Amino acid sequence: MCKQEEKKEEFKSGFVVLIGRSNVGKSTLLNSLVGTKVAITTPKPQTTRDIIQGVVHDERGQIIFIDTPGIFQQSKDQLTSKLTQRAKEALRGVDLILYTVDPTREIGNEEKTIQSILRSIDIPKIMVINKVDLVERPFEKDFLYLKDDFDDLIQISALKLKHLKPLKDIIFSYLKPGEKYYPDFQFTSMDNKKWFAELIREKFFLALEKELPYKLTVDVKEIEKRDNGTLYIKAEIVTSQESHKRMIIGRGGRLIKELGSSLRRQIEMLAGNKVFLDLTVVVNPKWVEQIK
Repeated sequence: MCKQEEKKEEFKSGFVVLIGRSNVGKSTLLNSLVGTKVAITTPKPQTTRDIIQGVVHDERGQIIFIDTPGIFQQSKDQLTSKLTQRAKEALRGVDLILYTVDPTREIGNEEKTIQSILRSIDIPKIMVINKVDLVERPFEKDFLYLKDDFDDLIQISALKLKHLKPLKDIIFSYLKPGEKYYPDFQFTSMDNKKWFAELIREKFFLALEKELPYKLTVDVKEIEKRDNGTLYIKAEIVTSQESHKRMIIGRGGRLIKELGSSLRRQIEMLAGNKVFLDLTVVVNPKWVEQIK
């Protein structure tokens, strides 16, 4: 009698969007799920500006996560308005929504705006309550009251990697059989220029005070592998005012030299290559208007 072959599970795949108010930990969650750095993380809001895709490879299939800018109820300026619109557009054509919330912050206008948007979308939705590693979570019950509005609810810590496996299990339970979108070695849809630009922007976000980080962007102009094996990266830090340029450079060029040195070491570790980082600061008052 022939031995019956075990039925192999079908390969599943799908697009899963991370949505939530600004600074709830979506980018940290994305990095933790993917297992490497694909999105920048800082304590400041509006860190994520682009729609960033991170890829999780699993024996069951492939999850393509889409990290979105945080949603703001009021469009305070042109940049904020564009970021909010990008977050809304990311909800089109996805298979599953992860609504990420922070139980240490009271439900406000941004949360209510997001909940209103989600009610009009007829695809599976999972509420992800982040930061359960914290002892004080004064608004956790407020979010738990909303569980009937979602297909599933899970509590996790993106920072401490707590309950991420059960989260992946839930996600795969909702995905359907599909194709393999990315090869096993690829963990992000960003090209190298965009990825290095994000790393540089993160460093300056953390170093600069108050509103200045929101007045700059980074444009990587050139990446070249030199004959001696060194990876040459030429990048422009673009800001809107001459006074901001002086602050970014620092007295005697000290700040940009220190951050450049730190960045070079970080990129060498991530890229596994010796790096020459060529940073310049340029002024373009219309850079926000040129964002597509």
